[in-house]
Amino acid sequence: MTGIKGKTVAITGASSGIGAATAIHLAARGAAVVLGARRTDRLDDVVQRITDSGGAAVAVCTDVRRRGDVEHLVGAARRRFGRLDVLFSNAGSMAVSAFDDLRVDDWQQMIDVNLTGVLNGISAALPVFRAQGSGHFIHTASTAAHRIVATQGAYAATKAAVRVVSEALRQEAGPDLRVTVISPGLTDTEGVGKGASPDVARQLSALRADLAMPSDAVARAVAFAIEQPEGVDVGEIVVRPTAQS
Repeated sequence: MTGIKGKTVAITGASSGIGAATAIHLAARGAAVVLGARRTDRLDDVVQRITDSGGAAVAVCTDVRRRGDVEHLVGAARRRFGRLDVLFSNAGSMAVSAFDDLRVDDWQQMIDVNLTGVLNGISAALPVFRAQGSGHFIHTASTAAHRIVATQGAYAATKAAVRVVSEALRQEAGPDLRVTVISPGLTDTEGVGKGASPDVARQLSALRADLAMPSDAVARAVAFAIEQPEGVDVGEIVVRPTAQS
């Protein structure tokens, strides 16, 4: 199956921001979307918006830190739509701070969500994709994995790890599976600065107001990777505001 229409796409972190924008964009182009996040009220709002426009969408309460939750998300896609074509592991935490602040719990949260969440997605979907003989992993990294910025060390480390894991998975995937990394720059989402130390949160909020691109820009990048013909694998897309250094 090529293109987007008729594919089933599961998306984590789908209650807002990049995940919600991608769900809406793909559903408008004919994909069936299975939306995972912890905030079920927000998920239900996104599903309602899609179904009111004639699209196909379901919501599944998902905490990507829990392997069983991600397995349930994948299983829901198969039960509702018969298959899973794409898993977009997009859930993320940007609880950034200076190392001197010793916000160790925030470091662990970013590891658990940003990296372990991706690994949980691989463990849940890889056997399904192997059995189908097709499938596409898409993982959200960040421009922070390419350009290291003070106060973002732990965050950047998790996103660099996502790129490493994705490349290794691509090499092991063989000719039937695809693996894509999406590395957004500063994006207008509520996650920018959320959970960060107060000083860093203020700085990020100011940058977001001045420079951030809309979440739709990332959604279109995801769609580009999905719609490529069979045998074409887009390894990584870096998408950022033109004003971002």
